[in-house]
Parts: sequence; C-alpha cells; structure tokens
Amino acid sequence: MLETISKLSKKYLVETIAIRQHIHANPELSFVEFETSKFIAAQLTKLKIPFTQGMAGTGLVGIIEGKNPKSKCVAFRADFDALPITEKNTCKYKSKNEGVMHACGHDVHTACLLGAAKILNETKNDWQGTVKLIFQPGEEKDPGGASIMIAEGVLKNPKPDCIFALHV
Repeated sequence: MLETISKLSKKYLVETIAIRQHIHANPELSFVEFETSKFIAAQLTKLKIPFTQGMAGTGLVGIIEGKNPKSKCVAFRADFDALPITEKNTCKYKSKNEGVMHACGHDVHTACLLGAAKILNETKNDWQGTVKLIFQPGEEKDPGGASIMIAEGVLKNPKPDCIFALHV
C-alpha cells in the first residue's frame, strides 16, 4: 500500500500543485470563501466523492467509503480562508484579490486534502472504514469555523474515531 500511495502521490503532484496555486491566486476572507467552496465542490464532483455543502456557511464535508465502511471513521481536516494582507510576491500565482492573501498556508492545506482525497478514493477497495473530508471555512475569525461546524454536527454521522490535520 505504501508503494501504491507513493506512486499515486508522484502521479498527482503537478495537479496538486496547480490546485494550490489556483487557491493561492484566488484568496477569500473568513466566511466569504464562496468561490473557494465552489472550487472544492467541483474537485470533489470530478472525483465522484459525495459531499455536503453549507456547514458554517461555506464548509464542505466529503465521504469516501472503503471496504466495511462502518468499521471505523478517520477524518482529515483542512481550512481554506485567507488573511487581510496584501501580497507583495511576484510569482505567477500571486493573489488576484487586493488586500487578501494566503499568508498562513491554508491554500496548501486544502490542496493537500484534495490530493489525499484523490488517492484515498482511488484506493478505497484496499482499505477498511470511512474517511471523512472536512473542508473548514473561517479558521482566522472568532468564532472559528471549527466550532460552528461542530455545533452543526460535523462530528456525527459518521462520528470520526480520530481526526488529522496539518499546518504549514
């Protein structure tokens, strides 16, 4: 399985980088991440991963079922809001939204989760349980999107046995 994941990671690297650059170039502030939410939804639709929209306003939750899906549930979480900062970089994927930029890595978080979703979906016949993909808005603003999503039931149906996230 590790070899398969390694091969798929290399196969999808360029695509995952392009996703990150797209998100980076199109940042949106907390709870107004409408276009980012649409972009994530389009990616999940392309992968044929079922999802729900609208948690905490712009949040999404995808579900990938492996073999024996009720045996356990592992969740992965990524935030996708940006900060009110003017980007002074000159890279080709520089922020197109004046005064807003992904200065905290949330573009990377979302790209990583979408890349992982692609690999998990492609290998779902090789692992047991369910994977819950949590795309969380509003991490940079109080009350945070996490608390709102929890209040709205993100940790139910199915209830994750554990949750993983990263911060770059």
